[in-house]
Amino acid sequence: MANLKRNMIELVKEVKEGEIVTEKYLTPVFIPLSTVYQAIDLTNDIEKNTKLNEKELIEKLIDFVANNIYKGKFTKVELTNGLHAPDAVQTLYEQILFIARGQQSEETKKFLAKKN
Repeated sequence: MANLKRNMIELVKEVKEGEIVTEKYLTPVFIPLSTVYQAIDLTNDIEKNTKLNEKELIEKLIDFVANNIYKGKFTKVELTNGLHAPDAVQTLYEQILFIARGQQSEETKKFLAKKN
């Protein structure tokens, strides 16, 4: 169990003279199975689009990613302000898919390969 699968998210920290300063965050080394159940419920809400309007759905994604996946490595405000708007919802959804299905992005795989 020494080589547990992890995921990554990259957030913009600031923009200096047209240059973007980012920081990459890795998920904790261990994520309990109970988090999968929460991710599945959230995925079902997204796919069915039940009861929630789009803004409420995005708020749930932000809360889940910041508090349940990355466990306080960044705040919800840092997450909201650190994602590029056109890609933000997709990025959040990919984080949920990692938890629910173990899907890693190619960028994450490359980052982890360099890190090891």
